[in-house]
Amino acid sequence: MQRQPTAADLVEHLVQFEGPPHEFLRYLLAVQCRLSAAEGGAILRISPEGDLQIVAVFPPPEREGPPPVWVAQAGEAAGGVLNGGKTAIVPVHTETDMYGDAPNRHLILLPIRYTGRTGIRGVSAFLVRARDSAVLQASQERLELSSSLLSLYEMQLMLQRRTMDMARLRDALEVVSAVNLHDRFGAASMALCNEFSARWSASRVSLGFLRGRGIRLRAISHTENFSRKMRLVQDIESAMEECLDQDVEVIHPAPAEATFVSRAASRLSEQQGPANVCSFPLRHDGEVQAVVTVETPREQPFDGEMVESMRLAVDLVTARMVNLHEHDRWFGAKAAHSVRKGAAAFVGPRHTWVKLLAIGITALIVFLIVAKGEYAVKSPFVLQAQQRQHVPAPFDGRLEMVAVKLGQHVQKDQLLARLETDELEQSRREAAAEKAVHDKEYAKDMRDGKTVQAQQALARAEQSQAKILFLDDQIQRAELRSPIDGYVVAGDLEHRINSPVKTGELLFEVAPVRRLRAEMQVDEKDVHDLRENQEGELAAVGNPAHRVSFVVTSISPTAETVEGKNVFKVRVTLKDVPEWMHPGMTGVAHVSIDRRRFAWIWTRRVISWLRLKLWL
Repeated sequence: MQRQPTAADLVEHLVQFEGPPHEFLRYLLAVQCRLSAAEGGAILRISPEGDLQIVAVFPPPEREGPPPVWVAQAGEAAGGVLNGGKTAIVPVHTETDMYGDAPNRHLILLPIRYTGRTGIRGVSAFLVRARDSAVLQASQERLELSSSLLSLYEMQLMLQRRTMDMARLRDALEVVSAVNLHDRFGAASMALCNEFSARWSASRVSLGFLRGRGIRLRAISHTENFSRKMRLVQDIESAMEECLDQDVEVIHPAPAEATFVSRAASRLSEQQGPANVCSFPLRHDGEVQAVVTVETPREQPFDGEMVESMRLAVDLVTARMVNLHEHDRWFGAKAAHSVRKGAAAFVGPRHTWVKLLAIGITALIVFLIVAKGEYAVKSPFVLQAQQRQHVPAPFDGRLEMVAVKLGQHVQKDQLLARLETDELEQSRREAAAEKAVHDKEYAKDMRDGKTVQAQQALARAEQSQAKILFLDDQIQRAELRSPIDGYVVAGDLEHRINSPVKTGELLFEVAPVRRLRAEMQVDEKDVHDLRENQEGELAAVGNPAHRVSFVVTSISPTAETVEGKNVFKVRVTLKDVPEWMHPGMTGVAHVSIDRRRFAWIWTRRVISWLRLKLWL
């Protein structure tokens, strides 16, 4: 009777497992389920998008069937494990469970950590049928102990990859060492082909170098002499040129997903084989200088590891082979090669953009020196009203309301704002009451014949009447109205409502609509080119497509500092004021001076700066 494997046997098999990762994960789940008496297990991984993906499930579901329901429940509960980083036990309720009864099954969720660095990359979930907490605790401990087998397997894979990389590097360095033993190009080429043939059991290895637009075969492994008239040489050169033209590795038989053409390699395999063919381009300074073609027996196809090792060897030996090929020639050949290379770089099809750029720069320099263009002074400007009407506060008081906004168009006598009149109206009512009393006293004294007292009462009544008239005038003047048609260019008072104002304090400024002028801010480096009565054009930021003509009327004799620069204020009169122009608009003004060479126009500031610095 065959002995059932023990837990130690299963763990030992996992430690020595050398199969692919997906088989290891399924087998690991099977072992963990047996050790913990779990009904099933699953491994969930965090995808690059942050979602959980099912990597492996045991027992495996039916082909193309959905995973068990408990796996979805494990995915919903995995968030706490991912955030906390600790093992969690989650009860699983079913439709058959009675209300209030303890669940019969539980999910044990364990975090899967990265190997060699911090962080959680996934969760392993196991469905255990048990009610007793001691049983669940024992299952949890067994699962936590067996989870380290995954890290051990990953370390084994990493060690295998490093071993393969070291073997690949060793093979490449041995090829380089064999080539470096020779100082002549012919001997180094033969050593390269023979070393390739011996190290990777190739039936034939060939090396060809670029000559003109094609490839000239220079060496064949274990072959001292050969003629270019041989059909073998022609087939090999055709396969090499196929690699040269596409600038990629060409393999025959080609993989199913290959995008390169391999007709010449296929012809070489059929007529000189049968064999497997692989051609490697030797790139120097980003360009293919040579090609190595390797042929192996049909029963020895090229695998990924073999191709990677050959590619590394080719990359490491390229610089040495190109250097020997260029310098192991007589002086005349090297000089002719240098001249031809320089001429090809200048008139050939390569470096087209560099040549076009050089031609364009030369043409631009000639154009700047010869051609002339319009020299003009440009500066920012601001539109100003030639006349402004001030609206001051008529008396001390508080601002009750504001009826207009800054920049708003207003009509003559349109209400702008109103001051509070409660105190004035109260004083008027008191004055009216006092007048009524004095009028009664006057009438009574006249009836009684008290002429003197009547005259005094009449004087007091007239004084009260004058006060009433004064208060009426004040109340009427509390309404601030526009003196002209125009735009409100000053008076943003909405934030000052209920605030006190003083008599004579400027509250609003209203500018006429059509009486505008522009004030330029000309840099001190350009002001010497401006004169009065010069004509120009300006464009406002709000309507740059519309140009307005103007005439220079005055130039300020003194400079002002604006934003750290010395500028001169230049006032200009607009010939025509469009309806869309308003005070406060800004833009760029352009005053044409004369026609000068573009080179002078574009370099005048730099030359002036250099002259000033060198003179100082």
